[in-house]
Amino acid sequence: MSSLNRLAFIGNSLPRRCGIATFTTDLQQAVAASRADLDTSIVVMTDHGHHYAYPSAVQLQIHDDRLEDYIEAADFLNTGHVDAVSLQHEFGIFGGEAGSHIMTLLSRLTMPIITTLHTILAEPTPEQRSVLVRVVDASSKVIVMAEKGRELLRTIYEVADEKIEVIPHGIPDFAFVKPDRAKAKLGFKDKSVILTFGLLSPNKGIETMIDAMPSILQSQPDAIYVVLGATHPNLVLEQGEAYRESLMERVRNLGIEDRVVFLDQFVDKPTLLSFISMCDVYVTPYLKEAQMTSGTLAYSFGLGKAVVSTPYWHAQELLADGRGILVPFNDTRAIGSAVGGLLSNDTRRQAMRERAYATSRSMTWERTAERYLAVFEKAIRNSHIKAAHKERRQIDHRLFARDTAASPPMELSHFLSMCDDTGLFQHAVLCVPDRDHGYCVDDNARALLLACALNSPGELRLSEIQTTRLAAFVQHAWNSDTKRFRNFMSFDRRWLEDTGSEDSHGRTLWALGKTASSDANGSRRRWAAFLFEQALEAVEHFTSPRAWAFTLLGLDDYCAVARHDVRALRLRTLLADRLISLLHSVETADWIWFEEGLSYDNARLSQALIVTGSTVGNPIYVEAGLRSLRWLTQLQTSPSGFFRPVGTRGFGEKRKPPHAFDQQPVEATAMISACLSAWRATNDVIWQGDATRIFAWFLGSNDLSVPLVDPRTGSCSDGLHPDRANENKGGESVLSYLISLAEIRQLARENAETVRLKPIRALHA
Repeated sequence: MSSLNRLAFIGNSLPRRCGIATFTTDLQQAVAASRADLDTSIVVMTDHGHHYAYPSAVQLQIHDDRLEDYIEAADFLNTGHVDAVSLQHEFGIFGGEAGSHIMTLLSRLTMPIITTLHTILAEPTPEQRSVLVRVVDASSKVIVMAEKGRELLRTIYEVADEKIEVIPHGIPDFAFVKPDRAKAKLGFKDKSVILTFGLLSPNKGIETMIDAMPSILQSQPDAIYVVLGATHPNLVLEQGEAYRESLMERVRNLGIEDRVVFLDQFVDKPTLLSFISMCDVYVTPYLKEAQMTSGTLAYSFGLGKAVVSTPYWHAQELLADGRGILVPFNDTRAIGSAVGGLLSNDTRRQAMRERAYATSRSMTWERTAERYLAVFEKAIRNSHIKAAHKERRQIDHRLFARDTAASPPMELSHFLSMCDDTGLFQHAVLCVPDRDHGYCVDDNARALLLACALNSPGELRLSEIQTTRLAAFVQHAWNSDTKRFRNFMSFDRRWLEDTGSEDSHGRTLWALGKTASSDANGSRRRWAAFLFEQALEAVEHFTSPRAWAFTLLGLDDYCAVARHDVRALRLRTLLADRLISLLHSVETADWIWFEEGLSYDNARLSQALIVTGSTVGNPIYVEAGLRSLRWLTQLQTSPSGFFRPVGTRGFGEKRKPPHAFDQQPVEATAMISACLSAWRATNDVIWQGDATRIFAWFLGSNDLSVPLVDPRTGSCSDGLHPDRANENKGGESVLSYLISLAEIRQLARENAETVRLKPIRALHA
């Protein structure tokens, strides 16, 4: 029994006059005809200011400029038990910048989405790229109509090959006939007919063909050029019929009024097929290469017509190997020679017709519907499998969180190899420390955080010598003249700056605060508290939200040991209020964040509010942190349920969805810490599941199914590229992994202790 019982198409529909409307209608009818038990419908896009008498297959309209219509459509499809959705995507038919409104619908759908891409741009604007990536990400499968589409998706948009299907444009199953009968019926008896049809617009290159007619008439005096089609509705709105009139004026200037016929009509399918039947040569003289598909070309080719075309992408593939003739763009002489040559050579023209017709039999709408149905069925099956796997993973993560033995061992050999008697090196060439890039206080502060984490029961502490070296680096980074920490140091121990960034200063304060409360050495705890107090003053004038967040995390520990430091208590409230103000000023219904864009260590902003609010008893801070973290978690979850951190390629883009790559370990670590803070604040085990799911990213539960860590050495790759893991294993990466591993192991111990105590409590109840 089929798992596909109800199918909805989203696109345009006849009688709206456009190629997407024709395609959507044809596809829906073909799929419906292929299976009598299948319930199909269309959710139709209606351009603002227009009304159409839609057929009964159209069950709902979306006015392209009304966001509430998109939301209503999602509810309609979700509650209507639709098994799959077939989206026809073209930038111009949806509202919002680059058609972004469609994501309001897609993001709410609960069934598989199979998207047919009618336009794929080789040089998209940032907005177009962003929208297309989001549409593809929301889709179980994407269908393109030419191999060029597959190539562009893979190279420009980084879409995995297994997500792409190539299904050519469908065509009517029409008999191979001579043109004479149709010519007589339409009034072109005894003429050599050249035809172009479709909505009239300047990009179609009709001028080139008109200019070629005088040379064609020299060799074929009975030739006539028929231009069939209404002017594109958008063009009519902008300038009326000025474009058509300019073409007619061009014809008059050439003195060929009786040889060029303009038929200003949007014809139904039977009439259209009659016109194609009667032509001897079909011409598509488009002006630009970037045309992924042409329904007019597919139809004419499928009726066995000799075709002359410019080499836009679709034509290059369809007419290759002698199935048609390709001529250069905007080349009047070449197109005239090709058309004239075909009209005067019956044998060649007939051979080309027969070859086109035979080749096109696999493109009939019946065959096309079969291929679409196979894709729909597979997408539904895969969605069921993924749902089962996701449920299984969630169970696995809960078990993993309870079982310390399930986590990798805490292996520090690579971390220790990245250190010398100065401190921790920044980078590595593969697994070998790279001395050329020296050291930074950022990574040595992170290393102090790791040292504190390893003080937990059940872990093996860092040696006293190693921890002291890390503390010494931080101490040496302090510039008492500027009251700021330096950041970068060369291998020969020369500071490369007098003052580091605000973020590095804040991260160092965080490490000092943690050291002040958690270091195993009492003297070092006092050192850390003293230096923290000295370095705190500068933060009040900082403008970086991440520096505020790092400082707040440090203040949470520092204030626990310096309870009477009034300045620290005041600054904690000030920084938390600044984050709240940022969130309130930027946040919208679909952008629940502190900034206009996303970059690195994002989750630390949410974590800082959750931790601070929990400590000071301010539910406003906690709720804001949880709200933003929920949004960020959803944004960083792939359709397959894997953690997909904000990719570095999208850092700083304004209100854009994150790019998938490159993925960095520091993002996973920030999210794990934030989720565990959320769990401790709410006691909601969902946050535990999220933390362990995200940790699994290190172990291979990611977009490439590639482990980033080597448990034998404790090393970690510097990131995940679109096609591979980065083989370098630098300081930030190893620390990110080891800090997260320590947190996950601590979580497992806490859960195991909870399970152990439950029976005892029950006995005393």
